[in-house]
Amino acid sequence: MSESVIRSKQAQREVNGIPTEVVCTEFSNYIFVVLTQYGKIGTLISVTPDSRSNDLSTPTFSTKVLLGKDEPLTHVCAKNLAMFVSQESGNRPVLLGLALKDSSIDAIKQIKEMIKSCQVW
Repeated sequence: MSESVIRSKQAQREVNGIPTEVVCTEFSNYIFVVLTQYGKIGTLISVTPDSRSNDLSTPTFSTKVLLGKDEPLTHVCAKNLAMFVSQESGNRPVLLGLALKDSSIDAIKQIKEMIKSCQVW
């Protein structure tokens, strides 16, 4: 049997009592991560490393909402959740689908651990 062309992993668990799903898929130019507590993709955000940063030890990231609600909290959550994915995958951009009921600091920490368990990069 040949290996699948698409590398994808998923995890399900309760985060602060809310059923939460994470799906990570690797593409040649992006890592696609869906985080949902609604069973939908939700707001779609592009998180890209900023190549204009002069200090390589502390890279900066740009976020852009492609579809959905463009709110300040969306950008904060997206950067917090996608930065380590980008860094660990060789500074590849991350496409993030975000549909969260609970975006508290504790929930974000738990969701980060879920993402790590779905590592495809």
